[in-house]
Amino acid sequence: MAVPWLAALVAFIWLRRRSPVWSRLAELRLAETDRREQRATPNLLRRALRLLLGFHRTLEWLSLYAMTLWLLPVPAQSLRDSVASFIAGITIMFDRPFQVGDRVAYGGEYGDIIQIGLRSVRMNTLDHNIITIPNNKVFTDVTSSANYGALAMQVGMDFYIGVDQDAKLAAELIREACLTSPYVFLAQPIPVLAKHVILQDYVVFHLKARPYVFDCKYEKPFETDVHFRVLEAFRDHGIAPPTVLHRQL
Repeated sequence: MAVPWLAALVAFIWLRRRSPVWSRLAELRLAETDRREQRATPNLLRRALRLLLGFHRTLEWLSLYAMTLWLLPVPAQSLRDSVASFIAGITIMFDRPFQVGDRVAYGGEYGDIIQIGLRSVRMNTLDHNIITIPNNKVFTDVTSSANYGALAMQVGMDFYIGVDQDAKLAAELIREACLTSPYVFLAQPIPVLAKHVILQDYVVFHLKARPYVFDCKYEKPFETDVHFRVLEAFRDHGIAPPTVLHRQL
């Protein structure tokens, strides 16, 4: 009994493929599918544009609201800082002047960012104090990120010697002290810059090293270790600190 049904099914499929009516219907279905796919892409673009325009209008409304608070009497201005911090929080999230884990100078403080919120930023200072800084400081203060998402960080170190000392030898000793420190990041160069400067009304020779520490949390141990090494090397090679020189006429 199954054979006639199978033969009928095969014949139906063969006639369907050979029939011009079925072929036309298949072409119409494919064309309709293509039109739907073509319409789907502009719809996605339109939705994305609507989201961007909505976000832009929200920022404009918040900015206008914040400007209105500036013009209101003193009792209403208590909300001014909160609204400004909220707008600044949105700005920080999209502009990203720093990230969680960065070592930054922000709001007059210096330390590691541990949390970024809509109202404030929390920082762990080098004294291990957790401080909260309002986000509206980003509009008025300069923000400096030392590593910006990276683990390694450049550590500037200043050294001063007398103008009558061997500056080239001092620069080599400073570079050697940086290279031999266990905290140095050797993948980056270690430049040592030199120039004459006026320090407390007399001329000195200024040497500035810019090595990288392999992890920003070791910034101060790295700086301390290099200074001890340079101090010992200067003493061994007779390089003296700045002094007042008297010339004989």
